Amino acid sequence: MRFILLFLVLISSSAYAQNTYTVTVLDHDSGEPIAGAAVFFPGLQKGDVTDTNGKASVHSIPDGIFTIEISFLGYETFGYARAFPLSANFVNEIIELEHGHEEFEEIVVQSTRSSRTIEDIPTRIEFIAGEELSEKGNMKPGDIRMLLNESTGIRTQQTSATSYNSSIRIQGLDGKYTQLLRDGLPLYSGYSGGLSLMQIAPLDLKQVEVIKGASSTLYGAGAIAGIVNLITKTPSEEPELSFMINGTSALGLDVSGFYSAKNQKIGTTIFTSYNHGTPYDPADIGLTAIPKFDRVTLNPKVFFYLSEHTELITGFNYVSELREGGNIDLIKGDVLQASQYFERNDTDRFSTQLQLTHVFDESLGMEIKNTVSYFEREISIPNFTFSGTQFSSFSEVNMSRISENMEWIAGLNLWTESFKQEAPDGNNQLDFDETTVGIFAQNTSNISQKIILETGLRFDLHSEYGSFLLPRLSLMYKPNTELTFRLGGGLGYKTPTVFSEEAERIQFQNLMPLNPDNLDAEQSIGFNFDVNRNFVLGDELSLSLNTLLFYTRIEQPLQLRIRDNQADFIQRDGFVRSQGMEVNMKWTYDHFKLFFGYTFADVIQEEDGIADEFPLVAKGRLNNVLMYEKHGEFWIGLEAYFFSPQQLTDGSEGQAYWIAGLMTEKVIRDGFSVFLNFENFLDTRQTAFDTIFTGSIDNPQFRDIYAPVDGFVVNGGVKLKF
Repeated sequence: MRFILLFLVLISSSAYAQNTYTVTVLDHDSGEPIAGAAVFFPGLQKGDVTDTNGKASVHSIPDGIFTIEISFLGYETFGYARAFPLSANFVNEIIELEHGHEEFEEIVVQSTRSSRTIEDIPTRIEFIAGEELSEKGNMKPGDIRMLLNESTGIRTQQTSATSYNSSIRIQGLDGKYTQLLRDGLPLYSGYSGGLSLMQIAPLDLKQVEVIKGASSTLYGAGAIAGIVNLITKTPSEEPELSFMINGTSALGLDVSGFYSAKNQKIGTTIFTSYNHGTPYDPADIGLTAIPKFDRVTLNPKVFFYLSEHTELITGFNYVSELREGGNIDLIKGDVLQASQYFERNDTDRFSTQLQLTHVFDESLGMEIKNTVSYFEREISIPNFTFSGTQFSSFSEVNMSRISENMEWIAGLNLWTESFKQEAPDGNNQLDFDETTVGIFAQNTSNISQKIILETGLRFDLHSEYGSFLLPRLSLMYKPNTELTFRLGGGLGYKTPTVFSEEAERIQFQNLMPLNPDNLDAEQSIGFNFDVNRNFVLGDELSLSLNTLLFYTRIEQPLQLRIRDNQADFIQRDGFVRSQGMEVNMKWTYDHFKLFFGYTFADVIQEEDGIADEFPLVAKGRLNNVLMYEKHGEFWIGLEAYFFSPQQLTDGSEGQAYWIAGLMTEKVIRDGFSVFLNFENFLDTRQTAFDTIFTGSIDNPQFRDIYAPVDGFVVNGGVKLKF
């Protein structure tokens, strides 16, 4: 009898431990109920969906502390924790969801050629889209330097003191080791890479994807440090007509327009922009910190929906620019005189785009794509002119097969690149013609519910430098929804080229051609490991933490040697090694967001057994942004960036410095907003605490540019969308 009574008590206790949780989900801005929102307990693998009143109930919850996630398309996922059993007077909890980035509903990463979302890919990818992309675009609407420069581990390195030419550096490595892509097509390499960052306006970008570390399986040579893939907008069901007009206190002007429309058979996008710069000398030293320039961009694309399974995209991109820097009195006078210093860049860039995709069935697809690029540039300085034309092409055909737990992609591609120098000087003829054929395969497999493995292999055959076999591996372990581990690594290579940051700094003056018989391709090995952890610290307080460890080693790097008034590239026994850590934290509380980023980059170059610090690398860097945002109404942000001292190429050390900015945007009404930014309001300038040249102003010998030269600039404007 006692045994029966004890058994009944235990059953009663067990039944009592099964709890019910009821919640009502509302829109944070309107207070209206959200129907169809998912209420999920990850630890119990159970949940419910809200009804028309926004209410959901989850039953049979045991005693304990459990994380709850509420999500709905177009809103930011909200996570929090509750201890069960709840208080005796608990009946119903009310949770308000905030609108998220509109593009997040379509976040399928394109750079890995996968159909998976960003959370389910073993390769670590950094992603800029939606409102974040719009906010960064407000600060520099004329180009993408600011968009990239504010990310941890990435820096845009200025290569010219007077014309603002810049290149991308990832984790301290030279810009030639990063591939810059547009919709997965390599358009900005070789000679055409020198001004690329300055000639890409961001208004037509849908998202930006950054992969750090060896990415050669899919993209071949040059992706040693990583890739930056600029994804442009595609037509949506709703037509779009948008404009941005921006002016600066330095008398700059940016006007951009974007149009898209779509029906059942055809769609189109048209992007055009005009960008103007006025010569500007905030230091009053007689040289332009911002050059005079005029640039026109036109990028139309047509989308043919040939059938339910076939799509064809065609388009072209045209950019024409004249950029003049140097003696500010000379540039303002529009008359170039050999007795005064100037740097003049005259460029024309034209490229085509063709992409054909066909889906045979739910699991099998094919893609054919091609781009042809023409780039003409003339660089003039006193008593010297360098000019030439680069003609390049890229073609690829690939097949993909997707099953429930596995994805395959394999393909064949062909690169051609030709450069013709105009009016070469004697032996300094830099002409070349190169061809690369590549074949690749990549597999992504679900080893288990928590482990995903991505492996790849590429074989390239280069017309001058032989063959290269490039394996790559990425592994993701996700023990729960709040914690993710990623490990990756691979080999890479870069064929020798005269087009680098070092050559840009001397405007290719007295540069000798490469001799393939005496040079080898630079080859690399790289690894990275990162941990991503999400914390729910209260009803509205959350933290996302990501820590990345990286290592890259490049054997026999190409080096520019200048002696006897002659510059040539050589290779000696040695290497360049980049290693370090990136830490990113995102705190969210109500309408506030705090971003903190820290980069530690230890980059050295060793030659003949002697190691030195790699120049123009800030060993320590801080990124801090505090943002207050009311979705669809108003946002304001305060940012501060710190750069530690940098080793310079002349053996000296640059000073540490801070940069601070204030940015804001106000929505006046639907489709109309105004923005105002106070960039570098501390007026941090290299010319304020160091020099940028030696010698006379008419014959300056420029030093490394390691800090801003344009100082405090205010910009503001309007955005219209119909």
